Amino acid sequence: MLKNLSPQEVKTLLDAGQIVLVDVREPHEFMAERIHGALLFPLSTFDPKNLPPVSADKPVVFHCGAGVRSAKAAAACEAAGIKHEQHMQGGMGAWKAAGLPYLKMNPATGQFCEVC
Repeated sequence: MLKNLSPQEVKTLLDAGQIVLVDVREPHEFMAERIHGALLFPLSTFDPKNLPPVSADKPVVFHCGAGVRSAKAAAACEAAGIKHEQHMQGGMGAWKAAGLPYLKMNPATGQFCEVC
């Protein structure tokens, strides 16, 4: 069963090192802006069996742009018999709306800066 986490819950867990945050957006989206510490596994090529191994005390939490693709990733895991049912509700949009920090690339320089 899909478990929805708020952006603040995800931030708290990520900061404490208690989760593996997996971004299922596409590479161009990830390069434009991303949450520091998130790993990229695009939904377009997603295979639950290729996710990093995690223990029960450090579960995977999926996120995307709005919460739709992350829910699909969780469903794909469930269908494959892999227990990764958590995702960040509202995705990157909700993270930004909550005023949480993220990395954004400056297209003029190719450098990343933290946005709060």
